[in-house]
Amino acid sequence: MKTIDARGLSCPEPVILTKNALAAKEDAYEVIVDNPAAKENVTRFAAHQGYQVTAEEQGEDYILRIQR
Repeated sequence: MKTIDARGLSCPEPVILTKNALAAKEDAYEVIVDNPAAKENVTRFAAHQGYQVTAEEQGEDYILRIQR
């Protein structure tokens, strides 16, 4: 599972990092973001690409698990 740490970045940077990672066409990814807007935008983008996304809140961070 590839991990993308996008904490401290504002949109659209977390989405761009996720897009670049998804280009590798792996089966699973983990994206870590630290704000609700990034969580929503990354989730929406990954779902639009055909992935299933589950989100877990961990302190001030959100852990997004993206799977085919």
